[in-house]
Amino acid sequence: MEKPTSRWRLLPRTRGRWAAVVAVLAVLAGAGTWTAVADDSEPSVHREDRMMRMNGVSVDTSYFTTGGSERRPAVLIGHGFGGSKNDVRAQAEKLAADGYAVMTWSARGFGKTSGEITLNAPDGEVKDVSGLIDWLAGRPEVELDAKGDPRVGVTGASYGGAVSLLAAGYDKRVDAIAPMISYWNLADALFPDGVFKKLWAGIFVTTGGGCQKFEKQLCDMYERVAVSGTPDAAARELLTERSPVAVADRIDVPSLIVQGQSDSLFPLGQADAMAEAISKNGAPVSVDWISGGHDGGDNEGDRVESRIGAWFDRYLKDDKGADTGPAFRVTRTGGIDSTDGAALKRGADGDTYPGLVSGGEQITLGDRRTQTFRNPAGANPPSVSALPGIGGGLSQLSSLGVGLSLDFPGQYARFDSAPLDKSLRVTGSPTVRVSVKADRGDAVLFGKVYDVSPDGKQQVLPNQLVAPYRIAPGEQGKPVELTLPAIDHEVDSGHRLRLVLSATDLGYASPAEPATYTVSLDGPLTVPTAPAVRTAAATLPWWTWGLPAAAVAIAAVLLLTARRRTATPAPDPALEGVPLRITDLSKKYAKSSDRYAVRDLGFQVEKGQVLGLLGPNGAGKTTTLRMLMGLITPDAGEIRVFGHAIRPGAPVLSRVGSFVEGAGFLPHLSGRANLELYWQATGRPAEDSRIDDALEIAGLGDALARAVRTYSQGMRQRLAIAQAMLGMPDLLILDEPTNGLDPPQIREMRDVMIRYAAGGRTVIVSSHLLSEVEQSCTHLVVMDRGRLVQAGPVAEITGSGDMLLVTTADEVTEPLVDKVAALPGIGSAVRVDDGHGLLVRLDGATADRLVADLVRLDVPVTGVGPHRRLEDAFLTLISGGSA
Repeated sequence: MEKPTSRWRLLPRTRGRWAAVVAVLAVLAGAGTWTAVADDSEPSVHREDRMMRMNGVSVDTSYFTTGGSERRPAVLIGHGFGGSKNDVRAQAEKLAADGYAVMTWSARGFGKTSGEITLNAPDGEVKDVSGLIDWLAGRPEVELDAKGDPRVGVTGASYGGAVSLLAAGYDKRVDAIAPMISYWNLADALFPDGVFKKLWAGIFVTTGGGCQKFEKQLCDMYERVAVSGTPDAAARELLTERSPVAVADRIDVPSLIVQGQSDSLFPLGQADAMAEAISKNGAPVSVDWISGGHDGGDNEGDRVESRIGAWFDRYLKDDKGADTGPAFRVTRTGGIDSTDGAALKRGADGDTYPGLVSGGEQITLGDRRTQTFRNPAGANPPSVSALPGIGGGLSQLSSLGVGLSLDFPGQYARFDSAPLDKSLRVTGSPTVRVSVKADRGDAVLFGKVYDVSPDGKQQVLPNQLVAPYRIAPGEQGKPVELTLPAIDHEVDSGHRLRLVLSATDLGYASPAEPATYTVSLDGPLTVPTAPAVRTAAATLPWWTWGLPAAAVAIAAVLLLTARRRTATPAPDPALEGVPLRITDLSKKYAKSSDRYAVRDLGFQVEKGQVLGLLGPNGAGKTTTLRMLMGLITPDAGEIRVFGHAIRPGAPVLSRVGSFVEGAGFLPHLSGRANLELYWQATGRPAEDSRIDDALEIAGLGDALARAVRTYSQGMRQRLAIAQAMLGMPDLLILDEPTNGLDPPQIREMRDVMIRYAAGGRTVIVSSHLLSEVEQSCTHLVVMDRGRLVQAGPVAEITGSGDMLLVTTADEVTEPLVDKVAALPGIGSAVRVDDGHGLLVRLDGATADRLVADLVRLDVPVTGVGPHRRLEDAFLTLISGGSA
């Protein structure tokens, strides 16, 4: 075993002399590098990094304690697939400060740990965990239940969550677990009902570093299934034997199961199977459905980590007063404001876990006639539901009442309910009985339930989830029950439920041979309502859910272009070269007949302009941008982009790129890989992406080869804008692109916008940073209370007032500034930031008089013009000229 490297981390506000003592001791002890941060109330946390040799591999570990000799329970924290021990360091430090001995490690094939990836094989990664428990048993500060048996809990997300379950099944020394967004059966996750989940499987292998990083039999299995498109029995057996389900009858320790609603990789059904099996073994179980998941969204990190800490306090420290939370909890969202995008998020809970079928309510579906549709040759074009990596943004859209999905005519059957006479909360998996026939071989179908608005114009796919089914010839022609995706979603009164069975889906492999399917209903749609689950009172709005991610907006533009469209006004040839013209645009607030978010708005944007969209909160900026991107429909007026009227799915939207607050990326892939995967998901030719052009403008440099999880906020913002620039759209829309950035990053973002427009393209940017808009934009549109206040060049809008900008060939000295300030009729004079000019406030003098005096003082004047800060102009405009 190699010598450990020690590091000290003192949590905030430690006294300086104590930090100095630690520094001296560390140097004297030769302990290696160390860091110190402060805390008057929290104990100091010590970290030791070790390479441990076990089971033929070298495992990179970190061990966190607060020092001292008192015995304490231990916690092991596993990381997600493609990550390393560094990903869970912050959680380890928190648990160590709370009185645990905490160990993290990098799994085989990741970080500095050697060996092949075996996907948690019993004699691989699972055996390594037992080796770590052996090591903990020998530590003098770790509490023991018996000799060689430490008091230990295991937690982790995804891959790390699975190993916590497996460790509990294979090693009886494990006392409590808290798996997060993980799997119960990896075969069911990647081959649900015998259908190959090709997009996620490919991402899985790529995130692992490529097929060559895996154990040979795993690589051979993946390539075999990927080529055939159909999982075989050997593939299912291999993944099943390395999944927690293989030891289902042995996992009998207290288990907190956290699962994501925005998760097309490991959906809620995986957690349901965990809860059922572990409960049967007599162990305490709690289930927590968070709003995020592998598709993105909010994973509620602080709340979840706090609950895990309480869980371990109860079952490792035997603290009977610890609040472990309810047996079931689900995070719910809703209540978006149509102007500012605010959404509410609150919890609902129950005293018992309801499962996925509690409180079934039967909904009659109309048109029970047999419907016929086709699986196209090559299974192309496919229907679209979730897109791995950007699906979290899509599911945010669905939770906020905006639909984004795609089913091609002639490739699906559809069955609608009557409008609901009351609202309906769906919590669990709906089911339906149908009869299916195929004219050849297996019928492969994809089922989903839409929430359809009263006018039929909007259909929402909750969490963008779809369930695949493989119906063999022996099952065809007779009723079969289909279980649809598990969701938590409220359907409003007056809405309808729509069952769609499609022949294809982008995320899955469908038969390449063309086939004809017939489907008929054999009963109602049974919807679980979980009546015992109670929703908590609403909390304050969560602004971070205001609008979808940048990838979502672009996906809406690209995917909806193929949708069948209603009649659209003919293009206007006179506007062919005009990027944007808005005429008499109006949009009322939801459920209001006389209150407007936008009213009678009109302006025009020309090529090469960088236009700033300004206005106070509630001015209607966000609503305007959403109408411009085709996400919502105006009540009146018209939007034309390059002469074409905007409608949802209008082909001209392919010339529009957008960034709308908060992109969703796969953290373990590089920046370039994320962009390439996104473009591939759009279905457009790779050569049309112009990815190198977009990256050059974004200026990410060598960072493109690094994993996105290592990026700063500014780098993530630039990567998101690079994603919006893929294909180099002629019109780029940026909503608050500088949110969360520090001043240097804001300057970099300004340069990105200016470089993009320099090629003759047009940029529209909405921002609350007036100083940045002033420096970045050539033109402005100012809105207030939904109406246009003023539009025009920046210089024209800021040009009135008594402030003059004098530019000079040479740098202005301080003595000269004093001389100018002392001139008659001059109120003040100050140097500009670069020194080559003055801002002069007139107090009785005229511009002509000032110029004459400057010439007399031998000032090398190169220009004189009016100057007023944009902030002053903005306040004047929105206050009706009173400012």
